[in-house]
Amino acid sequence: QVQLVESGGGLVQAGGSLRLSCVASGSISRLNAMGWYRQAPGKQRELVARFTSGGRTEVAGSVAGRFTISRDNGKNTVYLGMNSLKPEDTAVYYCNALLYSAWFWGQGTQVTVSS
Repeated sequence: QVQLVESGGGLVQAGGSLRLSCVASGSISRLNAMGWYRQAPGKQRELVARFTSGGRTEVAGSVAGRFTISRDNGKNTVYLGMNSLKPEDTAVYYCNALLYSAWFWGQGTQVTVSS
């Protein structure tokens, strides 16, 4: 079982920045993957960025160059740094963890970008 708690969402103007945090219960180094997804109103949930157990980082093309995923294993925390935010980045952002074949989700944090 993995519990995930997100924080850092909010309202920001276009061009602004935010940093999301996700704290996991237990060591994140044991996870097969951990990262961020988002879901905008009326749209499917989509991958934003994540780490995988093979040491790879996956980043969606729509945010590449603007968003950065990072981690602090000592704090069991993964971060999502978001720069140059656009109104189309508005969504609920969910932290996600994969442990073997089980998926775990945080409660989500709202990010709203005004034009």
